[in-house]
Amino acid sequence: MWFKIKLYFTFLLKSTNQHGVHSPFVYQLVTECFYNKKTISNIKLKKKVFSWIKKNKKNIAISTFHPKKTELLLKITHYFKPEKSLEIDTSIGFETMALSIGNPNSKITAFKKETTYIAITQNLFEDFKLHNIKLIQGNINKTLPTYLKDKQLDLVYFNKITSKENTLNYFNWCLEAVHNNSVFIINNLHKSKETQQIWAILKNHSKVSVSIDTYYIGVLFFRTEQEKEHFNIRV
Repeated sequence: MWFKIKLYFTFLLKSTNQHGVHSPFVYQLVTECFYNKKTISNIKLKKKVFSWIKKNKKNIAISTFHPKKTELLLKITHYFKPEKSLEIDTSIGFETMALSIGNPNSKITAFKKETTYIAITQNLFEDFKLHNIKLIQGNINKTLPTYLKDKQLDLVYFNKITSKENTLNYFNWCLEAVHNNSVFIINNLHKSKETQQIWAILKNHSKVSVSIDTYYIGVLFFRTEQEKEHFNIRV
């Protein structure tokens, strides 16, 4: 607990808002995406999700829903409107739901390693009428490379990065499918010392041009026209 509190206050000391950003691309992203209060009705969505959780409270805990993170994912997908999105290692499916609602016209493939909550996840997608999600269950080390053959991805959300080896493998495999405007989103980058180390490796990769740490999630870009920069943005 104290570790996370310390990390958060350290982040706040290093972070800035739009006024500390000198990159036009990042400034526009912060003002028109992160700080945009008009992006869909997040309050209405939260109410619907909490109502759904209450109805299914015997099977899941309310802590599995992170409103701030879900809101950011929804805003990012609404802003960039990715046509092909990928989520690696989904859990209950709340964040997959945000990717779907943010851009209903996108095609989302969600990889799920474990069978835990698989029925609940499918029910969530059905109850919210999310018809643009394909769920692939099984060993991601086997299913992901097969899926990525001859694919090009607009957005990849790395939901779980608890394993350094697996995360770096997934990252490197997905790099083969990026284009200049692809977006990678990294979850739980400040969960532990190991996840911080993984984040440091990812953001310093030679193909990454811009990284944004919002504390809740990290965002990576591959824009060749951008000078390599790292940002800590309060959201």
